[in-house]
Amino acid sequence: MKPLSPTDQLFLWLEKRQQPMHVGGLQLFSFPEGAPDDYVAQLADQLRTQHGVTRPFDQRLSYKLGQPMWVEDEHLDLEHHFRFEALPTPGRIRELLSFVSAEHSHLMDRERPMWEVHLIEGLKDRQFALYTKIHHSLMDGVTGMRMVTRMLSEDPNEMGLPPIWALPHRQRTGRDENAPSLWRSVAHLLGSSGKQLGTVPTVAKELLKTINQARKDPAYDSIFHAPRSVLNQKITGSRRFAAQSYCLTRIKAVCQAYGTTVNDVVTAMCATALRTYLMNQDALPEKPLIAFVPVSLHRDGSAEGNQVGVILANLHTDENDPSQRLMNIHHGMQEAKDRYNHMSPEEILNYTALTLAPAAFHLLTGMAPNWQTFNVVISNVPGPSSPRYWNGAKLEGMYPVSIVLDRLALNMTLTSYNGQVEFGLVGCRRTLPSLQRMLDYLEDALTELEAAAGL
Repeated sequence: MKPLSPTDQLFLWLEKRQQPMHVGGLQLFSFPEGAPDDYVAQLADQLRTQHGVTRPFDQRLSYKLGQPMWVEDEHLDLEHHFRFEALPTPGRIRELLSFVSAEHSHLMDRERPMWEVHLIEGLKDRQFALYTKIHHSLMDGVTGMRMVTRMLSEDPNEMGLPPIWALPHRQRTGRDENAPSLWRSVAHLLGSSGKQLGTVPTVAKELLKTINQARKDPAYDSIFHAPRSVLNQKITGSRRFAAQSYCLTRIKAVCQAYGTTVNDVVTAMCATALRTYLMNQDALPEKPLIAFVPVSLHRDGSAEGNQVGVILANLHTDENDPSQRLMNIHHGMQEAKDRYNHMSPEEILNYTALTLAPAAFHLLTGMAPNWQTFNVVISNVPGPSSPRYWNGAKLEGMYPVSIVLDRLALNMTLTSYNGQVEFGLVGCRRTLPSLQRMLDYLEDALTELEAAAGL
């Protein structure tokens, strides 16, 4: 019996019918060479025999003295958690994304371990898919990505690989404490950070410097006053999921031409796509949109391991020139990274928590509309850089499926895999109609940057 941390309890408390709090992932596979036409049905039969469920997939919620705890589910029913599905004809990616959109809208049963794996057949071109979802209180997206990677192999001839729910137990299978999270940062501020008084002088100095700069620079000031937008309305429980792959070589060529990073370019692609989408809805704010962007701050030779901070990035959606928009984003990102370079990991965490506290209060209560600190989440979760296989089936693409909230109706999460950047966009279906058009706008954004650089 293991008690939930305050942060993990927050995900339970936040959950409502219109606000499911699970994360997910969609993996697209090709049949192994020489596989029969009924390969996926045979695979489903094999997976149904995988009853050796390991942590955290064997854990369900229980309560002791009113406090939520994780306990082992002694009556786990694999038929409930593993489901074999077939797409309607003609089995295009469109039908697959519609299926994921519908499934991602459904709440999970709290009386059981809160996860599902859907094996999906009926795709064209001898392909099949896995859609996995798991409650955020049980696992976050970074940990989920690592577990999916553990499930796969670099060897196409390696067989007998278990599904994600039956992976051999490792000591650290829970939440990655270094994973970027709005909620973890704020929980840290309210909890243990109060004990670390040694960080106060530096954090206070950097906050004062930020506030003073905001007073002098109107563009900088927008970081603390994100504009009101259709992205920040109350949402329904219905989701739209859109996903697509973009060539990493193209993105790196743009990076080289402009002297920026991959994260700068994909953030600029998102900014341009958002600008186009909102202009077509006649809903583009005069002030630039602000994005919540987790970034890696790893320092070579550092003993602390991964270091993660959160940047509130000005997307410069009021700028007409896509090249200038990219450079403005690059300079803003670099300025934030330079600020963090003068701070310890603990100071970074406390600084992040303090700057995000107003946003968290508004998202939790809706009682402070003037504290709209950011409009959208843009998150990049690294994936495998080389091809991966699952029992001979080649992984063709992997797309993150994340969470949206009241007053935060769009989440733009992406991952890298085998020379591709895989975008997964999740939004409220009613609040953001025709969200799938954003995929075309992302492609247009990259094409514009290539054309401006003469590529």
